[in-house]
Amino acid sequence: MTYKRLLIDNRGGVAYVTLNRPEVHNALDELSLDEISHAFKALAKDPSVRAAVISGAGKTFCAGADIGWMRRASEYGKAQNVKDATRLIHMCRAVDEAPFAVIARVHGNCFGGALGVIGACDIVLAESETRFRCSEGRLGLIPAVVSTFVLPKIGISQARRLFLTAESFDAATAQSVGLVHAVAPLAELDQAVGKVVDQVLKNGPVAVKQAKSYIQRLEGMSRARRIAHSVTELARVRASPEAKEGLSAFLEKREPSWTTESRI
Repeated sequence: MTYKRLLIDNRGGVAYVTLNRPEVHNALDELSLDEISHAFKALAKDPSVRAAVISGAGKTFCAGADIGWMRRASEYGKAQNVKDATRLIHMCRAVDEAPFAVIARVHGNCFGGALGVIGACDIVLAESETRFRCSEGRLGLIPAVVSTFVLPKIGISQARRLFLTAESFDAATAQSVGLVHAVAPLAELDQAVGKVVDQVLKNGPVAVKQAKSYIQRLEGMSRARRIAHSVTELARVRASPEAKEGLSAFLEKREPSWTTESRI
């Protein structure tokens, strides 16, 4: 598929997905959402992909919803609004459910629906000068779909403040509330992302996939089910070829077969 809103560069087991509408600060419209969904679903079918980095071209990661899209949406009836909300949730789910580590490289501004994108990512690194905002309230809206992915990261207490005030907050605050994992100056951001990618690639590819799936399955489980599930999962994984190779490599003081050249 030829993308109009994205750039895709798949190399060395890492897919670099770039939001590519710098002239409008990578604002999201219907086509953007569909293309992100399609890209991550396609990458999910490629066994060579072990990680993905999502970033934004130009001065801003993503300014949220496209003005033209919002203008069109203001005229929609209920059925069309449901379709649009479903499109947004499908995009976030495609990122969230990708069977590999998804790392967000965030800079400039990250507003509105963009918080849904990074909320769906596994690891988020931000430029120290980045500004964030759950901006829906300023438009008379609520971050309904976005909250599905943001709320598990920031919790109820922080959501009460940030959703209700729609205030702008900095990268340090985003890190303190759990939305961002690490902060770096812009000049050092690519190196920071590279280090995270390198750490992921040192792990067994199947183990990374299974760990991500395991975390998602635990959500909503009772404590008793978590305990039982953890025992059966560990027993199953220990018997896998990858686990046996990892243990053999450790005992033999060599690199495991899946190790790639350092990216740093």
